[in-house]
Amino acid sequence: MSHRKIDVDKFDDEDAFVDENATAQGSTAVSAQTEADVDARATEVRNYLSRGDTGAAVVKALENPPAGREVTTVKDKNTATVMAALAAAKSGDILNIVKSLDSKQVDILMKYIYRGMASPELYNSAVLLAWHEKATEVAGLGSIVRVLTDRRTV
Repeated sequence: MSHRKIDVDKFDDEDAFVDENATAQGSTAVSAQTEADVDARATEVRNYLSRGDTGAAVVKALENPPAGREVTTVKDKNTATVMAALAAAKSGDILNIVKSLDSKQVDILMKYIYRGMASPELYNSAVLLAWHEKATEVAGLGSIVRVLTDRRTV
């Protein structure tokens, strides 16, 4: 006699896993549209940065990140866009920018911070640590836990 009311063993089966990022459409159509969106976003972020509006650039860069395994090159492009926006911010402005974000945007920011820290040869870790400090200050440890347990990667 089991004390469980549901059969948890059925969730242990590898064949039962359903990828939330999988799409019903073909991957080429999805990746082409996603790539066009990322390219347009990168242009807008560059425009904000050229005007000196780093806050708007960060918000725009964090908007609608690409998801799915089939779009890794697009994810890399979007990561470069986000990192450019983060690197352009002055250290004194970081806290105000993070405070202007909602909780979902802070979680996406944390995902990109961790992705950037995974490639220290490409991105400045000191800048990312400053962003991490301010994001943790604003969102607390809950954001870190949500990011580390989320299957949807950026």
